[in-house]
Amino acid sequence: MTARTLAVVSAGLSQPSSTRLLADQLAAATRDELVRRGDTVEVRSVELREHAHDIVNHLLTGFPSPALREVLDAVTGADGLIAVTPIFNASYNGLFKSFFDLVEKDALADRPVLAAATGGTARHSLALEHALRPMFAYLRAVVVPTTVFAAPEDWSGGTADGALRRRVERAGAELADQVHRRAASTGPTDPFALTGSFEDLLSGLRRDA
Repeated sequence: MTARTLAVVSAGLSQPSSTRLLADQLAAATRDELVRRGDTVEVRSVELREHAHDIVNHLLTGFPSPALREVLDAVTGADGLIAVTPIFNASYNGLFKSFFDLVEKDALADRPVLAAATGGTARHSLALEHALRPMFAYLRAVVVPTTVFAAPEDWSGGTADGALRRRVERAGAELADQVHRRAASTGPTDPFALTGSFEDLLSGLRRDA
C-alpha cells in the first residue's frame, strides 16, 4: 500500500462554483480508483479565489506569502494534479494563469495532470486543447488523454449527468493509472538544497584553481 497525494486546483470565482464542483467530482473519481488499486490517498483542494491577493502580490514582488508558499509546495509536491478553470474569452481565466505563472521551472516536470474546465457554452470546450494542454506541455507535465469540460446543460440538480459522469470516471481512471505506476513523490524540490557535500564542492573548486 502506497501513500499518494493529490492536489486539486480550482479557479472558479463565484461561490458556490460549478468549477469547484467539477474539481471535487474528478478528485473523488481519481481517489476511488487509486484506493481500488490499493493506494491510500490524501486530497489537498485549493480554491485560488482564496489566494487571489497573495498571487498578485507575488507577481509584483517576487515573494510568496507563507500561505501561498504552502499552496505552491502542495501542488508541486503532489503525486498527481487536477486543474480546473472556468473559460473566459475562449481561454483559462486570469487567476488560473497567474497561479501557474508562479510555478517554478521544471517543478511539474513528468507530473501527471488532469485538465478540466467549465463554461457557459459547449463551444468553449476547445480551450482545453488549444490553451490548457499546451500550457501544461510547456511546464513538461504529463496531461492525461481525456480532458473534461462541463457546460450548464451537463448538470442536473447539482450533479453530473450520465455523459459527464462517464467522462469524469474515465479521466479519473487515467490519472489514477499514471499516478499509480510512478514512484511516490518525495515532495517539492528545494531550489536551495545542496546537490553534494561541502567536501565535494570544495574539491571541485580546488581542481578549477
